[in-house]
Amino acid sequence: MLITRRQFAIGSLAAPAILKAGQTFAAGRPVTVASLLGEDKPETKVWRHIAEAMAQTAPGRFDLRIVPNAALGGEKEVAEGLRLGSIQAALSTISALSGWVPRGQILDLPFLFRDRDHLRRVLAGPLGTELKTQYEAQGFMVLGFINYGARHLLAKEPLTTPASVKGKRIRVIQSPLHTALWSGFGAYPTPIPIPETYNALKTGVVDCMDLTKSAYVGFRLNEVVPCLIETGHIWASGVVMVAAPFWKALTPQDRQAFAAAATAGVAYFDQMMQADEEASMAKAIAEGGKVFQPEDRAGWQAGARKVWVAFAPELGGIDKIEAVANSA
Repeated sequence: MLITRRQFAIGSLAAPAILKAGQTFAAGRPVTVASLLGEDKPETKVWRHIAEAMAQTAPGRFDLRIVPNAALGGEKEVAEGLRLGSIQAALSTISALSGWVPRGQILDLPFLFRDRDHLRRVLAGPLGTELKTQYEAQGFMVLGFINYGARHLLAKEPLTTPASVKGKRIRVIQSPLHTALWSGFGAYPTPIPIPETYNALKTGVVDCMDLTKSAYVGFRLNEVVPCLIETGHIWASGVVMVAAPFWKALTPQDRQAFAAAATAGVAYFDQMMQADEEASMAKAIAEGGKVFQPEDRAGWQAGARKVWVAFAPELGGIDKIEAVANSA
């Protein structure tokens, strides 16, 4: 008999033993945690790390039931689950939450951040506080920001210049900002769910796409698009979040324990992601993949600037964007 994702989600809440054979749960407050990837990836490992920390600081008070491999749906389905109360915790990219908090798209602006540390410093300041308040208003309590790594162009050939992208069919996530970026370079953006990208690239439905290095190999895309062009055009920011009603129902002591574990989890995730990127690219190169440097950097940045201007009205104005770009 076929079981739908929704049936699985309901069943997981009623009978948590099906989530992992032989696993025993404590008698604490149930916390259903959704993860998109498997046990070997940072996206799931970070929750195991958080659960272990809480077992020490809040023994017996929480029962984290971690559901991996997107069994509870994709990012938008999981976000809806948090709002409805069927899921209590998850990671999410900023992009997936843009429908609820459009201002978060400022973190998706191309070539806005110089490097990983620049992004971290910005989110540790007023912008991070502002965004947390807006996410909370939509039902998402953000306990910390995470970094999935930079997005790079992936293709069957070295598309190293903005001109080389013109006329190409490029897979994009379902985001107006990402669509505007590649349309501006003359490409034809095609929204396709990430699980379907392998076949879409293999069969020629699309010619290229962009993604982080970890996910590039995690989804085996190096087998169909062996060229990675290190454009680093967008830093894929994300959040560690819990459902706001769940959070508000906790005692101050339990909130403190959960928040501390999440903070430690953010640092652990960053370490794991950087290590996973290195291992992923070593694997890609060993299997025939090639890495190229982008040419005409000024041309890439000029195209990005058009996106800044187009989205400035809903992101607080061009002065705010410039202030983020030029911050120390």
